Amino acid sequence: MKRRLELASGLINRPKLLFLDEPTLGLDVQTRAAVWDYIRTLKQEFHMTLFMTTHYLDEADNLCDRIALIDHGKILTLGSPNELKESIGGDIIELTVQEGAPDLSQAIKSIANVVDVRRAESDYRIKTLLGEETAPAVMEAVRVGGGRVTKISISKPSLDQVYLEYTGRSIREERAETSSRVPRRGMMGGMRTRR
Repeated sequence: MKRRLELASGLINRPKLLFLDEPTLGLDVQTRAAVWDYIRTLKQEFHMTLFMTTHYLDEADNLCDRIALIDHGKILTLGSPNELKESIGGDIIELTVQEGAPDLSQAIKSIANVVDVRRAESDYRIKTLLGEETAPAVMEAVRVGGGRVTKISISKPSLDQVYLEYTGRSIREERAETSSRVPRRGMMGGMRTRR
């Protein structure tokens, strides 16, 4: 109710520009959806310009026309959600092999349509132009290289992946950083992420 009151009080004089600082933080799913609908109404019916900070990347994807990714106080990239997702190119194959397997990065990189391979221990993140067609070849390369796939997934790029791509850090690295120092805030294009 407090969030609703804050939003209502900001709209009393029908501003042309409205700043929303994490408008759905702490809300239940139903109320969050209602706030999203209301924000869409403000954009469409009242032609209001909204500047929103959020750490929910799905919220940014659904509501924002333009997003700036900011890390360590610097803008890394700026564009529409689709432009940002397309900027990292193709599909993402995330692969886990059994522990103790040799590094298979070079074998995976040599596969047709593979754009990039990143390895963190037994996890591989593979950018490819055609995920569904490349996955069987990747699994075969792992088998031939002496590894065994324990988990595999193929996905289209999400804003989460875009953020990780541009900041150059994995979730695991983020946890290690924050546990070793005082937490700080990063910005996600008009959107704040907490670490």
